[in-house]
Amino acid sequence: MSYQALYRVWRPQRFDDMVGQQVVTRTLKNAIITHQISHAYLFAGPRGTGKTSAAKIFAKAVNCHYSQDGEPCNECDTCKAITNGQLNDVIEIDAASNNGVEEIRDIRDKAKYAPTQAEYKVYIIDEVHMLSTGAFNALLKTLEEPPANVIFILATTEPHKIPLTIISRVQRFDFRRISATDSFERMKSILDQKKVEYDEKALWVIANAAEGGMRDALSILDQVLSFSDNQVKLDDALLVTGSVTKQLLKKYFLEVCQNQSAPALETMKEILGEGKDGQRFIEDLISFIRDVLLYQEAPKLIKVESTGLKDEDFAELSKAASSTTLYRMIDDLNNIQMEMRFTTHPDVYLEVLTVKLSQPVLEQKSTNEAPQVQAGGAKQAEIDKLQAQVQALQQTVKELRKNGEVVNKTVRNSPQSVKEQPRVKSRKIQINLHKVYPVLAAATRQDLIKIKDLWEDMLNMLSVPQRSLLHVSQPVAASPDGIIVAFDYAFLFQQATDDAALIRAMEEGLQRLSGDERRVVFVPKDQWPRIRQEYIQSHGLGKGSQATHLANKEQSAPANAKSPVQEDEAAEEPPSQEPQSGVQKDLVATAQELFGSDIVKVENN
Repeated sequence: MSYQALYRVWRPQRFDDMVGQQVVTRTLKNAIITHQISHAYLFAGPRGTGKTSAAKIFAKAVNCHYSQDGEPCNECDTCKAITNGQLNDVIEIDAASNNGVEEIRDIRDKAKYAPTQAEYKVYIIDEVHMLSTGAFNALLKTLEEPPANVIFILATTEPHKIPLTIISRVQRFDFRRISATDSFERMKSILDQKKVEYDEKALWVIANAAEGGMRDALSILDQVLSFSDNQVKLDDALLVTGSVTKQLLKKYFLEVCQNQSAPALETMKEILGEGKDGQRFIEDLISFIRDVLLYQEAPKLIKVESTGLKDEDFAELSKAASSTTLYRMIDDLNNIQMEMRFTTHPDVYLEVLTVKLSQPVLEQKSTNEAPQVQAGGAKQAEIDKLQAQVQALQQTVKELRKNGEVVNKTVRNSPQSVKEQPRVKSRKIQINLHKVYPVLAAATRQDLIKIKDLWEDMLNMLSVPQRSLLHVSQPVAASPDGIIVAFDYAFLFQQATDDAALIRAMEEGLQRLSGDERRVVFVPKDQWPRIRQEYIQSHGLGKGSQATHLANKEQSAPANAKSPVQEDEAAEEPPSQEPQSGVQKDLVATAQELFGSDIVKVENN
């Protein structure tokens, strides 16, 4: 007979032979003993954890006439036929290659017939998540109304891909990953029965490399036996699995913790020079740091003999770095591991990782303590230097804030503007008054109303980012050839001012809608009252001279059109406390003539 792999030769034939699935095996055995057998089961779990083996053992146990305590005898003809795959009533199907509707319909039609040799006809569908949607629908009816003496066992590694309508009609058993200890004991038992010499440290390396799969562990063990001429040695196990020796990991870890990047790089090159896999090196290092971290918190949680190190080694390693440093190292390792998946030059990533891990970091022991350099080798002089730099930066910030307050006081002098200070001050705000004043000189209420009517249509012509920027703005003045837009926040005003594309898009949109070319000027909303007031004062629009300006300016404007500058100025001017002079009377008469006597209100106190 040809050679068979270990995982086939030592496949469990009884529930008690299964490793690490005590809850599942006990439940299935009790169901057989009490004759509470369901018509459908779902075995879900990672690869190599015993799902298909448990399905075959269950098929033997329910059909064995000599079963004891829910275990098959493995001696009767039925048990032997099922073990050899020769019983017609136990059908094993690979859903990966038989995932169509026709295959499932064939199963559904044949399931109606009674079993020929055994008491139960058992269908074992492996990798059931590979079935198509139509196949699942065809299987659903059979699971909902199953024929008598028929049992379906569905096995999968990805239960989330199975429809909920299927899961709700089966009993689900979750197979967990097999621990390294259970894998170690199982391999040790097999090698003892085979009378093969082995090194226990090599078995621990294989158990950790299997990552919870018993079949993977036996496959690796098979490779090591073939490589080392029917022996299991530590060096051979490390070479086959691509793992790194614990002593090299310890050396690398200590060099990194002591900020010795050059020696750490040499150690890393030595590791890769031995043919070690980069991904495996990252995984081994994460596991190594995890053991050190657990030893710091609770030494009893670590089974020292399974790590390949001694208590003295862990005592030294736990003092080399704080828990915060270990957390940071694990995070960096996880990030590098993700980036290395698609690269053909892992050594570059590992070199960068080594230098990064070797860099000292600032850690804070408590909220009341000053930052201190926790990495080994830092001197008090370096700490004092850093603190001096921090103090200098803080003083600079204070001076900048003080200067900023002085500038803001000179710019914003009204109570309303003080309340509406911008929350973000990125830099000094600059307003181009040479563009604002010409618009104010020719601004009319009629133009402003026209722009406000076209505002929403103009916004719809802009891109989404541009519309979002103008969401907190509104037109405050307009003339036949210009428009002033005020922003609620100063930092958005500055961003819009620097955006030439936005200004060009607004001007083009307004030209299309109105037919007139208008320049767009931006101002901060909190500074708009000051700008308007300064314009009025600088152009002689205050008090007595206002009537003259109104008469001159409104000659070209409609009788009922009012400038926004004039309207705002009139609204902000308090009622006069003195009897009206001749000039004031002229002003009132002119205002009534321009705006109508029903709008102008004169009060004398």
